[in-house]
Amino acid sequence: MSKNRTMMQYFEWYLPNDGLWWKRCAAKAGNLSDLGITDVWLPPAYKGISQEDVGYGVYDMYDLGEFDQKGTIRTKYGTKDEYIDAIRAFHEAEIRVFGDIVLNHRMGGDVVEEIDVVPDDPNNRLEEIGPKQTIKAWSKFTFPGRNGKYSSFIWDHRHFSGTDWDESKKTCGQVYRFANKNWADQIDPEFGNFDYLMGMNVDMDNPAVRREIKSWLKWYLDETGIDGLRLDAVKHISFPFYRELLKDIRENGYPVLPAVGEYWSGEIERLLNYLDTVDNQMMLFDVALHYHFFEASQQKENYDLSRILEGTLVNERPKSAVTFVDNHDTQYGQSLQSFVEDWFKPLAYALILLRKDGSPCVFYSDYYGNPVKERPMVLNLGKLIKLRSLYAYGPQQDYLDDPHLIGWTRGGDTEHPYSGLAVVMSNAGDNTETLSKRMLIGKEFQGHIFRDVLGGIPDPVVIDEEGYGTFMTPGRGAGIWAMEEAFENLVIHD
Repeated sequence: MSKNRTMMQYFEWYLPNDGLWWKRCAAKAGNLSDLGITDVWLPPAYKGISQEDVGYGVYDMYDLGEFDQKGTIRTKYGTKDEYIDAIRAFHEAEIRVFGDIVLNHRMGGDVVEEIDVVPDDPNNRLEEIGPKQTIKAWSKFTFPGRNGKYSSFIWDHRHFSGTDWDESKKTCGQVYRFANKNWADQIDPEFGNFDYLMGMNVDMDNPAVRREIKSWLKWYLDETGIDGLRLDAVKHISFPFYRELLKDIRENGYPVLPAVGEYWSGEIERLLNYLDTVDNQMMLFDVALHYHFFEASQQKENYDLSRILEGTLVNERPKSAVTFVDNHDTQYGQSLQSFVEDWFKPLAYALILLRKDGSPCVFYSDYYGNPVKERPMVLNLGKLIKLRSLYAYGPQQDYLDDPHLIGWTRGGDTEHPYSGLAVVMSNAGDNTETLSKRMLIGKEFQGHIFRDVLGGIPDPVVIDEEGYGTFMTPGRGAGIWAMEEAFENLVIHD
C-alpha cells in the first residue's frame, strides 16, 4: 500500500557536541518509521573547521570522522562508522537518507598563500572599491591527517575566486575577489552578485574543481549509501553547475537520485527562474511559503489567510516544492532568524502535511522541542504526521474563501482504510470561541462520525446525506477532523 512521503530535518543548530548524534539517529529510526516519516535529512557529515562545527564550515569532505584533523577524529556528530551505521538503521526502517551537500566554500586551510586581489563593495560586488593589492589567505588545503587517502587533490588559490580574510592584517569582513577571477555570471542578483558568501569561495568555473567535485560525489554516494541530496546555498553557486553535476551523477550510476536545493529567497520569480535554469533537475525548499507563515504568525488577525498560498512555490509549481515551517537557519539566534510563532505552528503544519500538494519537511526542533532556546515542541505534531501517513488521501475540496477562517477536505480513497479528513483554521478571536465552516467531504461518508484530532472541540460532527459536515475550530487555532474509527491508529510511540 503506497503512502504519502514526509521528510524530517533530523537535526538543529544547538545539538550537543558529544559525538553521540549518529548513535541517537540509529536508535530512533524505528520510531520515526512508525510515525510516518519516510525520509530524513541529516546534517553535513564531513570534517569542519573544528569539532564544534555544525557542518557548514567545511574543511575536508572526504573525512567523515575518520582522520585526526582540526584537533579531532570524530565530528560533532560522531565517527564515520557510526554515520554509516545510522544510514543502515534508517534503511532497515525503510527510510531514505538525504545527505547535506555543502560545496560553496571551504574553511580552515592548512597553508597561507600570497594572492593578488581586488576589494569589491560588500553591498555591490560589481563595484570595485580599491586598487589591486596583495593579501595572505588560508587558501591551500593539504589535508595532512588524511595523507591522500580517497583523493590526492590539493586545493589552492587557483581553485577559489575570493575570500573575506587577510591573514597579514588579521581582518575580516571585506570581500576580496582574486585579481585574475570574476564572480559567476549566472548567480543570484542580491548585492549585485551573490557569488561570494563566506570562507574560501569555490570557483565552479575551474574545470579541475568540477572534475574533483564529480569524483567526490560519486565516492560519497558509493561509500555511504545515502539515497538523496540536500544541496546547500545553491543561489551562491553558478546556476549551470548543478545542472551539469546532477546530469553527470545520474548518468554514472544513480539514475533516480532525488535532490532538493536551498535557494534562500522569498521571491517566487527567483525560485522559478532557478528551476528553469537547472532544467528542473531538483526540487527547492518553498522559502516563500515559510515567510508567509512567519508573517501570518506575526500579524495575527491582520493577515489574510485566504491568500496564504499565493506567490508560493507549492502554489505555482507543486511538484517542485519542498514545504517547511522552520529550519536550522530560521531558529532564534541564526542568520536567517524568522521563527514562526508558537501559536501558528499547528496551523502551518496542517497546511504542509494535510494538503495534496508539496513534499513536506518537518523540523526536528518543532517535533522534539529545543531546551537550549526554551522552545516547546509543537503540540500534536506527531498526530499530524501520522494523519498524513494514514488518512490524508483522496480529492481535495478547498474553502480558502475568508480572511480569518479557511479550510479544506480530503475525500479519502479505497486503498487507505478510514482515510479522509477535514481541516478548519482561524487567525481571529481566541480559544474560548468556536468558529465553524460547512464543507463537503463526500456522500460516501453519510452518517459517519468525525472528531477533532487536536481535542479543541469536544463535540462530534455527523456527515449529512449530501456529504457535508459543519466543522469547527477554536478561535486562533485549528480543528483537524478524522473519522472516529481512525483514532486508535494515532497513538505515538517516541
